[in-house]
Amino acid sequence: MLRVNNIEVIYSNVVLVLRGVSLEVREGQIVTILGANGAGKTTTLQAISGLLLSQEGEITRGSIELGDTRIDHRPAEDIVQLGIIQVLEGRRLFGHLTVEENLAIGAVARGHNRRMIAEDLEQVYRYFPRLKDIHRRISGYLSGGEQQMLVIGRGLMARPKLMLLDEPSIGLAPLLVQDIFQAINQINKESGIPILLVEQNAKIALEVADYAYVMETGRIVLDGPADQLAENEDIKEFYLGLTQVGERKSYRDVKHYKRRKRWLG
Repeated sequence: MLRVNNIEVIYSNVVLVLRGVSLEVREGQIVTILGANGAGKTTTLQAISGLLLSQEGEITRGSIELGDTRIDHRPAEDIVQLGIIQVLEGRRLFGHLTVEENLAIGAVARGHNRRMIAEDLEQVYRYFPRLKDIHRRISGYLSGGEQQMLVIGRGLMARPKLMLLDEPSIGLAPLLVQDIFQAINQINKESGIPILLVEQNAKIALEVADYAYVMETGRIVLDGPADQLAENEDIKEFYLGLTQVGERKSYRDVKHYKRRKRWLG
């Protein structure tokens, strides 16, 4: 479905952020990218969605393919038309519009008619019943959890072939995180839409994902089936906060060079 082949990304012709990143998303999969702040996760999504240009970034090496179509260096609007939809971090909405008006904007990108919009709205409301209850409410007054449901729902309105989700759990209470990820899993399983998920909450990301990549300083340092990575001792220690005996441990207690030596050695 999606292949990222050894890409390098530079910002402002100076700062090298991605250093030979390769990954795949297959049909029907949820694939997650784990890593600390600054690892290059969001840059990877922006390289795929074409948003790098708006951030003064450029792919200087490698290629990105959606099926048989090469999409690196294409503008974001063309990539949207091909069916790749990115749900940005930070729950960016048109705050002066209602919930339903925000959702309808998601359909505009693909040129849907009124019948298609009505069908898509019902599907979104099935995944997120809360949005139907508040469909006339002004979006700027929603809670963080409601706004996250809304931005994912707006992405679904474009009938994507691939969804890119950037930190959907950020700033949310644990119960709301569970609800959001239950809906993400349901969307994937029922609709078959492949999802590339960037997430710092490694525990819940590995629970829903089929495959996972770990990034550090712009490189993939570890990858494998999500259930196997969840049992990896380094992942348990560094991302799940567990030692071999099941005790909690601070990620800050582990030195960077030790992680790199163990993962790359």
